[in-house]
Amino acid sequence: MSAVASAVQTESGSLVEAVRLREHEFDRLRRFIYERAGISLAPHKRQMASARLQRRLRSLGLRSFEAYLRLLSEPNQHHERQHLVDLLTTNETYFYREPVHFEHLQELVRERDRNQACRIWSAACSSGEEPYTLAMAMAETLGMGDWKVLGTDISARMVETARRGLYRLDRVKRLPTSWLTKYCLKGVRVQAGNLLIDPRLQARVHFEQHNLKQPLPHEPAFDIVFLRNVLIYFDLPTKQLVIDHVTRTLRPGGYLFISHVESLHGLQNGLKMIRPSIFRKPPI
Repeated sequence: MSAVASAVQTESGSLVEAVRLREHEFDRLRRFIYERAGISLAPHKRQMASARLQRRLRSLGLRSFEAYLRLLSEPNQHHERQHLVDLLTTNETYFYREPVHFEHLQELVRERDRNQACRIWSAACSSGEEPYTLAMAMAETLGMGDWKVLGTDISARMVETARRGLYRLDRVKRLPTSWLTKYCLKGVRVQAGNLLIDPRLQARVHFEQHNLKQPLPHEPAFDIVFLRNVLIYFDLPTKQLVIDHVTRTLRPGGYLFISHVESLHGLQNGLKMIRPSIFRKPPI
């Protein structure tokens, strides 16, 4: 069998033959996810796409990707199109990722007037670990002052997970111990092995589904935007579009954080780099 026509294991442990994902079918899926989410799936991602979609095809009782593509094209299948986006977008994340960013965030916040409102946007929040880490950093720095965090993601499934604020204990192993003690509730009995973000902290974090190819509704102004580990999935035109939307939401003097593995090279943005991966919008 080829790399995209093999056996897969069901939840019961039995092996079933995978539905073959042909090259032209994968090309159509690539076009769909690019047009829908701006994500450029490389040709070598065909096996990954096939593996992620096998269970969905079985659930729908479909015996080919051609049939699945026909289903996606039906006007009333918005839910299924969103489901496909959920399955094909990468959601790798964890608490306290790239710690130096949170340390610098706290430095910036300490320099502000403690009575001044602070609004932060986690613009590709996945399952919520980043915005909750941001909330912990803000609580450490400002207590329960006037600050809020918005987390957005294109995946409806990830947004729902984030709203629950419930995680496996192994997801927080990088958190400072004091933060873990202050802001997380350890599960007991049926929830043993899990933790819940403290409801007082959850109340400061709002989650919405949002496609970064579109401007944020109402264009609220943010003091800080975290746009980390997402630009790497876009081609240059889509990166420019996303950066245009994001920088428009920044207040003059506001800050943009990207991942250390990303760059704004080749993008028109009007931002000044203050240190690697951290940029500032010029004050008025």
